[in-house]
Amino acid sequence: MSGSFFIALVLAFLTAIGGRDQLLIARLRAANGSRGGLPLLVTGIACALATGALAAWAGGVVDAMISDAAETMLVAFALGLAGVELLWPNREKRLLEPTRSLGAIALVLLARQVSDGPRFVIFALAANSGAVLLTGLGGALGGAIAIVMGWSLANGLERLPLRAVRLGLGIVVLIGGVVIGLTARGILA
Repeated sequence: MSGSFFIALVLAFLTAIGGRDQLLIARLRAANGSRGGLPLLVTGIACALATGALAAWAGGVVDAMISDAAETMLVAFALGLAGVELLWPNREKRLLEPTRSLGAIALVLLARQVSDGPRFVIFALAANSGAVLLTGLGGALGGAIAIVMGWSLANGLERLPLRAVRLGLGIVVLIGGVVIGLTARGILA
């Protein structure tokens, strides 16, 4: 059971590296200087925790409705989606006039996070493991750590080779999803 916590934590963090939400927090922190301080960080963490909890809850609801074989295929599908998202180029433009409204920032973060790879992974792991609480806690914490990383690095985040990291992670996650899917279908032993 504790494995669910650590797997969700690691996968949510890794799939969030260089993600749109992490970049938004880093850019807002850099653009707003001291105004992008603690309130921005708390907002980002709260959004990551909320969307992680929502994804785990949804996974728990689905867990009660589908068979074990379907749960494994769901994990494969979610990993495939997360892999594609990691491979997809992030061509988001820099903010011209950054907002200082934490409410607006929270809405944008929530909208981005609800449909991103880390939340797909949390959803699928919660549906597969049956340990909704542990998976939700691990996934939410992994997403929050990615937000803290973006906030703390600010401009430094984009100096990292994010594209190469996301491509490498995307390939690994996509291959993992394919292997799990083929194993669930009985094609691989």
